[in-house]
Amino acid sequence: MAPEDHEGATSLLQSFERRFLAARALPSFPWQSLEEKLREPSGSELLLAILQKTVKHPVCVQHLPSVKYARCFLSKLIKKHEAMPTEPLDALYEALAEVLMAKESTQCHRSYLLPSGDSVTLSESTAIVSHGTTGLVTWDAALYLAEWAIENPAAFTDRTVLELGSGAGLTGLAICKACYPRAFIFSDCHGQVLEQLRRNVLLNGFPLEPQTPIDPSSPKVTVAELDWDEVTASQLSAFQADVVIAADVLYCGEVTLSLVRVLKMLSDCQRKNAPDVYVAYTIRSQDTGKLFITELDRAGIYWEEVPPHASKLFPYEEYSAIVILKLVLNGCHSV
Repeated sequence: MAPEDHEGATSLLQSFERRFLAARALPSFPWQSLEEKLREPSGSELLLAILQKTVKHPVCVQHLPSVKYARCFLSKLIKKHEAMPTEPLDALYEALAEVLMAKESTQCHRSYLLPSGDSVTLSESTAIVSHGTTGLVTWDAALYLAEWAIENPAAFTDRTVLELGSGAGLTGLAICKACYPRAFIFSDCHGQVLEQLRRNVLLNGFPLEPQTPIDPSSPKVTVAELDWDEVTASQLSAFQADVVIAADVLYCGEVTLSLVRVLKMLSDCQRKNAPDVYVAYTIRSQDTGKLFITELDRAGIYWEEVPPHASKLFPYEEYSAIVILKLVLNGCHSV
C-alpha cells in the first residue's frame, strides 16, 4: 500500500471510530470515501478493521451505544460490502446477529476518545429531548469547549472549576481527566439531569464528595443542584470557583437573562478574586449571541472572543458555528 493510501485508510478508520463511539448520525459518516476504498484489493481488510474500531471496539463492548443504532450501522456497512464484487465476510453477519439478539434500553452510551488514550463515556437518553429538558444529551458546543480545554490545560490545572448547566457532563469529565483541576463542581437544576450527571461521574471513575479520590491527582468532584433563578450570592460564593464554564446554554432569551444574572452575582460576590469565565455556544441564528452580548455590556461585564483552536478531537458537525467568549467579571479589561 502506498504511503498516501495508508494515510487515507488510517484517517477513514479514525473517522468511523470516533463517529461510531459517539453515536453520531449515520449520514455524517464518510460513506463515499469508504466506497472508493472498497474498490481496492485491500477493501475486505479495511471493513474488518472498521468492525474492530466500531462494534468490536473495547470501549463499545463495555458501553454499547443504542442497539438500534448499532443495527442500522452494521446493516449499512454490509450493504456497502455487498455492492462490491467480493466474497462475503462472515464477521460482519456474525456481528449483526449478535446485535439483533441484544435488548434495547432507554439509555445508550456515547464515548469520546482523549489524546491520552483514555475516554469519556456518557450514559444518555435515547431521545433527543426527554423529560422536558435538553440537558440529557451532549451538544456540539460542549465538545468544542472540551477540545479547547484539552489544548489549554493551564487554564484549569490545580484550580477549582464550576460548570453552569453541565448537562450530560462531557466537558467537565474531559477537563477532569485531561486538565487536572483541584476540584470540579458540576451543576444543573433539573432532577433527571442531576441523576444522569451523578451516574456519568461515577461511570468515569470519579467518586462524588464526600468520598475522597483514590488517586491523589484526581480532582474532588461534586454534583450540585443550581437553579439560576433562585441561587443566592452566598451559595455562589461558597463554591470559591477560580474558573466558571458553560456550554450551549443560550437556547432561549429567558435562560440567557438568568445566566447573566448569575454572572453579575458572581462578579459582585467575588470582587477580590473574580473567576475566569468561559462560555461556549453554537450560533443557531443571528439572535443567539446578540442578547447575551447586549446583556453582558449592560451588566458591565467585559468579554472577548477566544481564537479558534487547532485540534479537532471530537466528531461534531464541521458546519457548526461555535464561539467561546472569555468574560472578565471584575471590570478589568486586560485579558
